[in-house]
Amino acid sequence: MAEASPISRPAGVRLVLCVLIGLVLWMMPAPAGWVTGAGTFSPASASVPAEALDLTTGWQVLAVFIAAIAAFLLRPLPMGAVTLLALTLLAVTETLTIKQTMAGYADETVWLVVAAFLIAGSVTRTGFGRRIALGLVVWLGRSLLGLGYALCAAEMILGTLIPSNTARGGGVLAPIARSLAEALKSFPDCHPERGGAFLMLVGAHANLIAAAMYLTGMAANPLVRRAANDVYGIDFGWGTWALGAIVPAIVSFLILPPLLRRLTRTAKFDTNAARESAKRDLVALGGWQRDEIIMAVLGAGLLILWTTSFWHGMGPTLVAWIGVCVLLLTGTETWEGVLKNRGAWDALIWVGGILTLANQLREHGIIGWFAHSIQSAVMPFPAVVVLLLLALAYFYSMYAFSMLTAHIAAMVAAFLVITKTAEIPALVAVAVMAYLSNLCACLTPYSSGPVIIYFGNGYVSSPRWFGYGFVISIFHLTIWLGIGALWWKALGWW
Repeated sequence: MAEASPISRPAGVRLVLCVLIGLVLWMMPAPAGWVTGAGTFSPASASVPAEALDLTTGWQVLAVFIAAIAAFLLRPLPMGAVTLLALTLLAVTETLTIKQTMAGYADETVWLVVAAFLIAGSVTRTGFGRRIALGLVVWLGRSLLGLGYALCAAEMILGTLIPSNTARGGGVLAPIARSLAEALKSFPDCHPERGGAFLMLVGAHANLIAAAMYLTGMAANPLVRRAANDVYGIDFGWGTWALGAIVPAIVSFLILPPLLRRLTRTAKFDTNAARESAKRDLVALGGWQRDEIIMAVLGAGLLILWTTSFWHGMGPTLVAWIGVCVLLLTGTETWEGVLKNRGAWDALIWVGGILTLANQLREHGIIGWFAHSIQSAVMPFPAVVVLLLLALAYFYSMYAFSMLTAHIAAMVAAFLVITKTAEIPALVAVAVMAYLSNLCACLTPYSSGPVIIYFGNGYVSSPRWFGYGFVISIFHLTIWLGIGALWWKALGWW
């Protein structure tokens, strides 16, 4: 067991800075406003029938929320610890009751995330995920492009079951990509152009496409689903999410490897060494074990149940917990293993806390105030222009964030309120925000866990990563707002 240690001086300085940010906001006067009879925020000067809205409580929640987001970015403490501190402060100051601070943990979104992490733990522990990835490398790795497509296919398959893109990309696929690069005699300080840089970039960006493709592709995706339900009253569930993403995601997966090979100017050469290395690793795993077979059958069953919820009526959270119960009943997972799954219980704390803060911001009028502050600037434009401007602002604001979760928590609900005010079709607005919430991490080498891990291998310099990231951002926006929009039109979403 690791021994506890005091907060280091640099971490302490960062924590004090976060506290000061929150304190300054807390002491500022709250804006004045009204709520119209239709529940829409408007400025206090508006001559419309309305009742006065006291934003004091909401402003104090906002101060704590922004301080928490700053702590997520500066990382003086783990996210779970920051969340507990924020909720405790709101309760101690009587800004919220203890019942209000705990309300987020009753949301089914939180328990979907927990169940998904538990299933992902079994995927990794049984070796099922590694077997799938290595098998794809052996099958597709007859060329450098084939190796890239193998990483894409592995992300596409494992994204259905492993909700942590860090666990999927950093824990399962990044080590495989590194071993493939070394089998090609490509090292960070020696011939990175012989395939290593290409594989690191494909692995990182394919991870983000898979994260965008599924509700279970990234841990914070359910926050978008929750916001869609709160703002539009629609359930952007597993099947709807995947249906809207499948065409632009597949196009992205198909184009990504050749695009990155051209960008990195990687020459064609023999990849048999990498393929043989994967074959040896696959042979070392031996034959399919009982637990791996159970995971394969369970994975197929979960996909069927998630995509047919319109027929049987079971939501994604219930389906996920059925999967956890199957793992326990078959002995594929033990209760001790469930208790040791740190990712699941850490996610429980911070996701529940973020939902509490987001709900309180909405209930106390802050989201409406923020949306109104922006909508006056964009309302003169047609709805399609408003959506495009919001999409660009949402996407490129990721430069200021070092974590997808913080970006989603800080911005998605407010942006959806603006799209609703602009009368943008609900499913299109939610789809744009949902998918761009993940794809925007392409911009920097510090945007998310797996990107940091792939970048940390040292095959691509920081300036080059930023340059490639900007080109990939144009690639994503073109495909998802172009081909994606046409696909959504075919689905009848607009």
